[in-house]
Amino acid sequence: MAAETAPTDPAANDLGIVDGLVQLSFLVQGTLGQVAAEHGLSIVQLRLLGVLRDREPGMQELARHLGLDKSSMTGLVDRAERRGLVRRAASPHDGRAVRVSLTPQGVDLALAVTADAGRRIQDLAAGLDDEERSQLSRLAGSLVAGTSAV
Repeated sequence: MAAETAPTDPAANDLGIVDGLVQLSFLVQGTLGQVAAEHGLSIVQLRLLGVLRDREPGMQELARHLGLDKSSMTGLVDRAERRGLVRRAASPHDGRAVRVSLTPQGVDLALAVTADAGRRIQDLAAGLDDEERSQLSRLAGSLVAGTSAV
């Protein structure tokens, strides 16, 4: 019996919008989970580094970005601070508020995991041609822009 090959007709790979997005999400989250584990991080710690790459949010803003409650956020930042990845500082505008930022060690780790994750996620689209990758990028951007669940 001859081995079957994947169909070349894109319509033959159509999972439908729900299954397609869910399975793509699993694929991306699995990839991010592998990257996180290889760098000694949890997926939430990886996301924390990602959020802090280009901003110094307050704890409430950070909790909103990560979808965490106050106690979970505090614990996450505590653990990252003990590892030397983040630091807290009083907000210059509100003495009661605390801003969180990456330390030099945190910046180095964030750059490393970003590069590693970027390579691996790019590899997920290796079977697509340039136009398909461009179209996927535009569609993903449209979906993300249309939601507040970030």
